Amino acid sequence: MTYGLPSIYLDHAATTPTDPEVVAAMLPYFTQVFGNPSSIYQAGQDGLAALDTSRRTIASILGCRHSEILFTSGATESNNLALKGVAWAARHASPDGTVPHIVTSAIEHHAVLHAADALRDQGFGVTVLGCDADGFVSSDALRAAIRPETCLVSVTYANNEIGIIQPIPELAAVAREHGIPFHTDAVQAAGLLPVEVDALGVDLLSLTAHKFYGPKGVGLLYVRKGTPIRYQQDGGGQESGRRGGTENVPLIVGLAEALRRAESLRDAYVAHTGELREALWNEIAATIPDVQLNGPQPGPDRLANNLNVSFRGVQGETALLGLDMQGVSASAGSACTTGNSEPSHVLRAIGLTEDEARASLRLSVGRGNTREEIDDALIAIRDVIARTRSLAGADSR
Repeated sequence: MTYGLPSIYLDHAATTPTDPEVVAAMLPYFTQVFGNPSSIYQAGQDGLAALDTSRRTIASILGCRHSEILFTSGATESNNLALKGVAWAARHASPDGTVPHIVTSAIEHHAVLHAADALRDQGFGVTVLGCDADGFVSSDALRAAIRPETCLVSVTYANNEIGIIQPIPELAAVAREHGIPFHTDAVQAAGLLPVEVDALGVDLLSLTAHKFYGPKGVGLLYVRKGTPIRYQQDGGGQESGRRGGTENVPLIVGLAEALRRAESLRDAYVAHTGELREALWNEIAATIPDVQLNGPQPGPDRLANNLNVSFRGVQGETALLGLDMQGVSASAGSACTTGNSEPSHVLRAIGLTEDEARASLRLSVGRGNTREEIDDALIAIRDVIARTRSLAGADSR
């Protein structure tokens, strides 16, 4: 409930409610099977068995060895480990002092871009590729950016703001031609797109459970065997010595079950969310003037559940407050930057003006949404946009 009204949640790109079946799978590991998985007695070994089962479940979905799965606290840690771990491994492997170089894109999540900034501050070379007006990163641009000292390429699989799906196999093939590891942030992709690592051609891949109806605070990094990487978290022998700290067994069990269910329900989820997203966009385009779609047209190049639109003359944050008061939850961009005074770096990268970027709303549908909710949300959106524009017009006079 929001302000006493039934809430219509249209921000599934930010987070998703935890699936009740995932909660049920986790519960015994909070209370009954609570042993430390590093302990040799039975209670600890039961926890270790749950970790092993979860790792194998995930490996079967990603199509990789179970030993290549590293559990983390979520996507931010996974992305930081991928970039910094590979970069520092390259630096330590360079006795002549050659400065390693990484390539990423302008529309990455800040967990990637800020990690790249930190590496730049530490003396590493960083190239940030631009994109076209839909958000596509060009394989030709990537090929031109690669240097002899390039040690990693990191390009997100599907963008969290505009839903663009990158041609990861094509981009990864360019990196492979030069013997360079390729990382993808696949956080938005799980449950909507295939995530088999060999088909994608990637060497590292990040996921976080709360984007596909699992718990917050747990994720993973897939690291292909043989990929040079220096692990960052010391303090114990957990995760085969790759990440110190007692494993969070209940959340890892939840991660595995959520990913299993997301994969099994993927086709139905794509069909359901795609239908609702189409209805949402078609009605907005037909009934609200001066609106533009940000990112690619709905279709194979865009996540089925994603819609990002700009309403001329509207401040997105103001519209969000109005929608919230009518029981509709949406976003003005990445959940990690909501409240930031800067306009979306993603929208600016695809060529929007600052005013257009500030006038944007992201609407992302999910499992629990119904067509009736979409119809109700449309009424609220039309009302809020009209009133916001009216007030802005009054203020400008």
